[in-house]
Amino acid sequence: MVVGGLAALIGQPAGWAATGALVLGLLLAAGGAAYGALLAHGWARPGVFAPAALLWLLAFPLARFLHATFTPVLLGGPVTPPPDVLGFLAYQGIVSMGYAVGFIWLHERLAPRWLVRIREHNPTAERILGAYLAHAEVVYRQREQRRARRRAGRERAG
Repeated sequence: MVVGGLAALIGQPAGWAATGALVLGLLLAAGGAAYGALLAHGWARPGVFAPAALLWLLAFPLARFLHATFTPVLLGGPVTPPPDVLGFLAYQGIVSMGYAVGFIWLHERLAPRWLVRIREHNPTAERILGAYLAHAEVVYRQREQRRARRRAGRERAG
């Protein structure tokens, strides 16, 4: 949606904006599906940034490259790769870390709610939800331990 909004903002035709948004959205959705597969196979755990960062370090620049190169073809133009492909990919790799942080944050807030809804008929969803619940329990215990230490420190100081 951001791509479509930005394209419309700079004066691109509505068809170009919609096509660009759809193409990039589908490519990023494929990256998100790959992350879901990592969770489903146990190769990534909720709350761990490294697997998501590595995935998006590859998937985000690839998605942006395919988007920039082939969207013009869908609109009747030629294949148009960026002039400096390596510079483009390097920049997208840098941007991908921010995207990975946002993706993880959003995924950890939306996925558990969806997994709760489908877990009864989907054993993989049940397993992934179990991993999310275990992660939430660890985070909760750590937070409570920090609070208890702070309270004890204040009581000693007071």
